[in-house]
Amino acid sequence: MAPTGTLTAELKVFEQHRQEWLRGYPGKYVAIQDDVVVEGFFGTYAEALKAGLQKFGVGRSFLVKQVWMTEPVYFVS
Repeated sequence: MAPTGTLTAELKVFEQHRQEWLRGYPGKYVAIQDDVVVEGFFGTYAEALKAGLQKFGVGRSFLVKQVWMTEPVYFVS
């Protein structure tokens, strides 16, 4: 199923590069806006968020996503 709505372009870029990034940066975080990827990969979500805010600015939407082969599933009871 193709993503729709907000962050569609960013998710497409992530999927295009997922295999490549998995080889070098598994478990790291990346920040993406449109088709622009912040230079570098980050050990924490907070570090990637900070880099994204510095690169793209406050109030601009961008994606921060962890590089995994499959998305983790969390169960809440």
